Amino acid sequence: MPDARMLILMPSWVGDAVMATPTLRAIRRAHPAAHLVALVRPGLDRLLAGLPVIDACIVHPMKGVAGALGAGRAARGVAPDTVVILPNSFRAALVAWLSRAPRRIGFRTDGRGWLLTDGVPPPDRMQPVPALDWYAELARAGVGVPVDDRSPFLAVTADEQARAAPVVEAAGTRFAVLNPGANRLDKRWPVERFAAVATHLAAQHGLKVVLSGAPAERPLLEEIVASCRIPVVNAAQFDLDLGSLKALLAQARVLVTNDTGPRHIAAALGTPTVCLFGPTDHRWTTLPVPNQRLVLAEPFLPAELVADRHAKACAIDRISVGDVCFAVDALLGRADEAASATPVAPRR
Repeated sequence: MPDARMLILMPSWVGDAVMATPTLRAIRRAHPAAHLVALVRPGLDRLLAGLPVIDACIVHPMKGVAGALGAGRAARGVAPDTVVILPNSFRAALVAWLSRAPRRIGFRTDGRGWLLTDGVPPPDRMQPVPALDWYAELARAGVGVPVDDRSPFLAVTADEQARAAPVVEAAGTRFAVLNPGANRLDKRWPVERFAAVATHLAAQHGLKVVLSGAPAERPLLEEIVASCRIPVVNAAQFDLDLGSLKALLAQARVLVTNDTGPRHIAAALGTPTVCLFGPTDHRWTTLPVPNQRLVLAEPFLPAELVADRHAKACAIDRISVGDVCFAVDALLGRADEAASATPVAPRR
């Protein structure tokens, strides 16, 4: 319908939200005249700012019963004809049901099938399925829209560039970003190794190093500053949000990061990225983008095994500084250019 109003319930994690952008693009292309609104948690509206594929964002927390009820009221205010539910939680389906949309599309997971009008059988998750492909399957099977182009994408606005300008000015025209945090402690590569990579970036590539992290990771960044043998820029001192972080990463020569949201932001902006995986399995977050190197804690784990289920064998501290520097050099042109964007095996 040319006047259809469609509400997209977006994932809560930064990386998952980025991996949903190909699905947003495909729905927009299939329904160019529709009014597309994204319902996001606070902060993710800044991540999606500037994207031409959505018309508006509704920002509402969805934690707990009160959050779900409030989000449901906000969704009802859109008067949607269709709600597409990207998260797999019961709470997200409840929000869609509360919107009173006549069509509610989502995977039949978490006992929520009765809240949906168009329930889609979920993919088999015994083996890793990238969230990007998960959302694309929902679009194909539920909305009837194939997602042929699965490359994630984001936009940077002029306002975001202005808010990132103080960090960029402190870093200069040639800089790398290190992102040492993660939502789980076991996904964080050791502090002293990030400090060693910072020295390598400065000595071998002439790059200024910027440390980036979430507000709660300030102590971690300060610990790395204290461990570094070179001057670095601590972006935590500039109070970046997700919007200004986009602008910073878009201008970086390379990002070195644990398996966390900024990796996806950088990938969506075309920034060369080295991502460290342990103990999570890299196949959950496969991204079809160039200019990336994945360094795995255990690259020789048999394909039928999932790294998450073998935490000891895939502990992140098994990754050496040499492995990461080799991957950085490959991206920045100091190593064999024939190396592909496939996992880098440790040189043990």
